[in-house]
Amino acid sequence: MPERDLPHSPQLIADHALLCAAVRDAGALALGYFQTDLKHWDKGKDDPVSEADHAVNDLLHARLQGTRPDYGWLSEETEDDPTRLTCDHVWVIDPIDGTRAFIKGKPHFTICAALVQKGAPVCAAVFNPATDEFFEATRGGGATLNGVPISPSTRDEIAGCRMAAFAPMFKHPAWPEPWPEMEMVDRNSVAYRLVLVANGYVDACLALNRKNDWDLAAADLIVREAGGRITTHDGATLVYNKPFTKHRSLLAAGPNLYNVLFDKVGQITLP
Repeated sequence: MPERDLPHSPQLIADHALLCAAVRDAGALALGYFQTDLKHWDKGKDDPVSEADHAVNDLLHARLQGTRPDYGWLSEETEDDPTRLTCDHVWVIDPIDGTRAFIKGKPHFTICAALVQKGAPVCAAVFNPATDEFFEATRGGGATLNGVPISPSTRDEIAGCRMAAFAPMFKHPAWPEPWPEMEMVDRNSVAYRLVLVANGYVDACLALNRKNDWDLAAADLIVREAGGRITTHDGATLVYNKPFTKHRSLLAAGPNLYNVLFDKVGQITLP
């Protein structure tokens, strides 16, 4: 369980307020593009981006970096500046996580922002403006959805659980033992899957492909502050703002189900 009631410095309180206000405004901006004939293109193989991603990134950069110019910056839509590695505090941003869903007009996207200090997120927000779900957390302060405290499910069995993941992964013939039947929940935004673990809407989230800092940092804090567990599939702590920003895998759940899932996947060696 996370530590509770840690004393918050005036600086952390101010940083969190700044972050949340910027993310709310970014969500309103994104909604102005949502379900319109917006411009979009591929920036890489199977990697779509839209004019909305860039507009939201610009807003967040102006509001966050403009107010805290001595903080570092890491965003999916900004060329990486290695000077972030010398900063004690770094904003970690995904302007629109779930761009593919956003372009298709599906309400399964989020605006994600975290402030990382010495490799760990200390305040965070994940906002789905299409559904008006605003998740936020501060280190030691718990996690909330629209101002109401949240917690993960207490489920302790895989069979019948609600799993946020890529369904075909569980049918792969390489699994030593078949997976039991589960209810699969599909969300394009990785951060959205994770915060749905934090509030108990789904029981777990598993991914065995690489994810970036900006996919995970904000939701990581929200899951942990809600009382859930989140690691790589083999139990390693997620550490942010390193030279290489990718993480090999992801496992998140309430503490009871996390242990059961870890017993099943923790010894797997990924290519």
